[in-house]
Amino acid sequence: MRTNTLQENQPIKFFLLALLLTTPFLLLGGKKLPLPVNLPGSALMFIGLLLAALILSYRQDGMRGVKELVKRAFDYKKIKNKAWYIPILLLSPVIYFLSYVAMRLMGLPLPDPNVPILLALPLFLAFFSEAVFEELGWMGYALDPMQKRWGALKAGIILGLAWQIWHIIPDIQAGYTASWIFWHDLQGVALRILMVWIYNNTGKSVFSSVLVHAVDNVSWAMFPNFGSGYDPFFTAIFTCLAAGIAIIGWGPKTLAQYRHASTGQI
Repeated sequence: MRTNTLQENQPIKFFLLALLLTTPFLLLGGKKLPLPVNLPGSALMFIGLLLAALILSYRQDGMRGVKELVKRAFDYKKIKNKAWYIPILLLSPVIYFLSYVAMRLMGLPLPDPNVPILLALPLFLAFFSEAVFEELGWMGYALDPMQKRWGALKAGIILGLAWQIWHIIPDIQAGYTASWIFWHDLQGVALRILMVWIYNNTGKSVFSSVLVHAVDNVSWAMFPNFGSGYDPFFTAIFTCLAAGIAIIGWGPKTLAQYRHASTGQI
């Protein structure tokens, strides 16, 4: 009973410690980072997420726990069915492309695409590193106890809300409107549900979540131009539709029981 209680309390401790460790970045990080995309210095608070996960892992299992957590960032061998790389790598680009097409069809103002493709690789490397820090906390440390208690869908929603609440101050510091932040946060919650769906169908691979996170950020940064024409209303709609398909097709309890096959594979 005590072990179960400790496991249930892990996410709460993580959220509180992460909040404490990221507060200095929130208070001091309003200045824009030297990047082509619009990101304030407070975006560096992902460092606090990793520190929180490492500290709590050390308290629970010493250096063994720290090593096990860090190893999860590159646990690609868990992805037995390579077909899952299709949603891992293409889900976000397709959503952003559909959003761009919808905006064009509706005649909304958009800049002519002028994003150097050669920047995609360095942007991916930068966002991949950031995603490792974040996802070792969100997915590597916090998710599994939450799923055990509430099931996959509820855990995804709660984790998604925490993820987006964590982004609100940086979004305000970046100068975004309340409407923009609302739709962007809705898109983020739906994306987190999809990340849990992919995670549970890839042998609980944190590496899959890191890739989804990094590719989503690159997709946003490559949206004409460097995200300047991005409207989260459209990505929220398409991401929610994708999440709805995953929930209906794979079931809310685990998001891993495919309705048309005996296994949870695509």
